[in-house]
Amino acid sequence: MPPGQGILSLSIKDKNSLYSAYMPYVKNGGLFIPTQRQYRLGDEVFMLLTLMDERERLPVAGRIIWITPPRAQGNRTPGIGVQFNEQDNGATRNKIEGLLGGSAQADRPTHTM
Repeated sequence: MPPGQGILSLSIKDKNSLYSAYMPYVKNGGLFIPTQRQYRLGDEVFMLLTLMDERERLPVAGRIIWITPPRAQGNRTPGIGVQFNEQDNGATRNKIEGLLGGSAQADRPTHTM
């Protein structure tokens, strides 16, 4: 991990935000994280994730598989797509899909697709 990148802290407060950030089509699942920081594809990152009303923060390791640069066309939010690590064994993906219920498969636009 490059110096200064540290831990990403992400708090997702509602179902719409979670839906917009979640990447169900990625193996093991993933999240889009809005950020202005510079990253490279393949960088390893560590996140502390707070989902909706949950008290505990989920520690999740991942790898950057997507970058939306600042000033991207279509006024897309700048940030990174992080694929959850294999060691997570689907725990974070299952938790997110449980919170989303059936809306994980909906056809509404997200930050990534």
